[in-house]
Amino acid sequence: MTLVDSPSPTTPSHTPPRPQPQPQPRAGAVTADRPDTSAGVLGTRRADAPTGTARTPSDHEQQRTARSEHVNRLRAGVLGANDGIVSVAGLAVGVAGATTDTRWLLVAGLAALIAGALSMAMGEYVSVSTQRDTDRALIARTRADLAAQPEREHRHLVQALTETGIPRDVVGSVAESLERHDALGAHTRFRHNVEDGAVVSPWGAAITSLVSFAIGGLIPLLAILASPAVLRLPVTMLAVVISLAVLGVVSARLGQATAGRATLRTIAGGLLAIVVTYGIGAALGAVIA
Repeated sequence: MTLVDSPSPTTPSHTPPRPQPQPQPRAGAVTADRPDTSAGVLGTRRADAPTGTARTPSDHEQQRTARSEHVNRLRAGVLGANDGIVSVAGLAVGVAGATTDTRWLLVAGLAALIAGALSMAMGEYVSVSTQRDTDRALIARTRADLAAQPEREHRHLVQALTETGIPRDVVGSVAESLERHDALGAHTRFRHNVEDGAVVSPWGAAITSLVSFAIGGLIPLLAILASPAVLRLPVTMLAVVISLAVLGVVSARLGQATAGRATLRTIAGGLLAIVVTYGIGAALGAVIA
């Protein structure tokens, strides 16, 4: 009988090692692959949330910036044209009330046109530059506060979002989501109503205001120079009424607003300015004569 080698009954067979149980994280603890979401209700900011790092603006943000620039130029253009029509017409009619000499009317009208256009452009440039510098200073201060005191800034964002009507049980999560996407943009937009990409250039407003003032002022100036002395006042007033009416309708169409009442207010104000300046000019002309 041939004996065949066999394992000894007392020799244990080889078995793979049993996996050791992994420790479960405590409730509320933050792990590398499991962010803490318990702070959504309390409004506590996560330590790893972004603090306003630079990023490439999206197409939507670029369109919003272009729209802000367009609205700013539209405002400057309408304001410049309205001021050009009323101020040049008022000055020219006032001089016409004092003298019938066409040369003095031309000198006074051109002086009012040039000085008014330059003044309007400089006023727009200074105004928009001041607003731009203020917005940029606010953005820079917000960026520094996010880097220095992120938890406090997060609480402020939660409070601002709560005031917009977001429920308190989700406002913390909403704030965290906004900060992960763009912390600086979220804080400046929802807390201060300022957007970095929407800071407009003052040069566009200044040039638009200068050109629109010059075009608007030319209308009453040409009307008063081309009409005979006895018809200067009614012809100029008619030109002012027509130009202000067209300006009111165009600006209302561009702004998608109702043109009727706003146009009537503009026309009434322009006619009042012309009548007052003509009366003053006539009184001064009678005194000087």
